Amino acid sequence: MMRRSRYGGNPNIAVFAAVNESVAFVAADASQEFINDLERGLEVEVKLMTVAGSFVIGSLVALNSNGAVISGLADPREASLISAVLPCTALDDPLNAAGNNILANDKGAILSTYYEKPSVKAIEEALGVECVQADIAGCATVGSVCRVTNKGCICHPDATDEDIDLLKDVLKVSAVRTTVNHGGRMVGAGVLANSKGAVMGDETTPIEMGRIEEGLALY
Repeated sequence: MMRRSRYGGNPNIAVFAAVNESVAFVAADASQEFINDLERGLEVEVKLMTVAGSFVIGSLVALNSNGAVISGLADPREASLISAVLPCTALDDPLNAAGNNILANDKGAILSTYYEKPSVKAIEEALGVECVQADIAGCATVGSVCRVTNKGCICHPDATDEDIDLLKDVLKVSAVRTTVNHGGRMVGAGVLANSKGAVMGDETTPIEMGRIEEGLALY
């Protein structure tokens, strides 16, 4: 299912939520309309929370079906909201925006090139997949420039052919270049998705929706 939505006045909806196949962790001040869009569009259970008192959940949390990585700035009470659902690892690293720096599905993960080896190992253990460090479209914040599910991937329009090959090799899905929200290039910030559907910012054009549907294999 494909839906358009907005978090407050912001079409960059994925900054405020993180999802996998069954659950969405969402900013605690989200509107009921936004919650309904995620429940219906992705067929997930919504859990409201903060991370370090912040509502930018999607920037600070990365997850797949095996586990979650949360910013080390999170307090134990916040982390426990995730660990009640699936294993959760607090990342002790200066790159605390896990959602921005990790791109993962249930088959693999691509990480920022700035992570040190101990953090790479911790992320591998948390998500239960092989992790490869790389830039995509020249950006280290791979979670911001791509969105991946177990069926497909969309990425920044400046991704090179080599980037596309890497995404396919590591994540075991095909990737399609696109924009979101009427030309936005940071597609990871504008789209929430799993294998059942996608929810994107409400400024996304019909042409962009078609590319997103193609890339995430939601036809």
